[in-house]
Amino acid sequence: MTVTAKEVKNLRERTGAGIVECKKALVETEGDLEKAIEFLRKEGIATAEKRAQKETKEGLIEAYIHPGSRLGVLLEVNCETDFVARTEEFKSLVRDLSMQVAAASPLYISKEEVPSKVIEKEKEIYRAQAVKEGKPEKILDQIVEGKLKKFYSQVCLLDQPFIKEEKKSITNLIKEEKAKLGENITVRRFVRFKLGE
Repeated sequence: MTVTAKEVKNLRERTGAGIVECKKALVETEGDLEKAIEFLRKEGIATAEKRAQKETKEGLIEAYIHPGSRLGVLLEVNCETDFVARTEEFKSLVRDLSMQVAAASPLYISKEEVPSKVIEKEKEIYRAQAVKEGKPEKILDQIVEGKLKKFYSQVCLLDQPFIKEEKKSITNLIKEEKAKLGENITVRRFVRFKLGE
């Protein structure tokens, strides 16, 4: 199939992808613009996954103070290059993440950071609750795992639903940004201050 320069230009304007990638996407999708956009997004996410092992030593530290000055957040988000760190897309992501920390009060970045003592205590509580409710022994483990997943979505930043788009998790938000920016992005650390706490 032949792809016109106008079609390639149109796709580039919509996605920001390179000429070669746009042409390949249009050929693969037989000139269907919407399918080509989806193709590029999938390719971008696949590329971002490959880059996940790349070191992230650049980035930004964002200070967010909630109106009324009773709540504040300091957050460090890293990327691979200072070029990406200076882009509006990256800055916007960091702002969104700092507002997420302010609004949703996560305690940890990811479930890997949750101490095993905390996990064991939660499992013990969930199991005791399920037994008290008279749930059958054979499904106790499933119930505990389900409640643990919900626990992670409350206390782990990466597992939380994005405050601006509830159907999307923070992990998926960051994956999308990795795909757009073509670099690995990691949340390094955060601290949340609330007056009187």
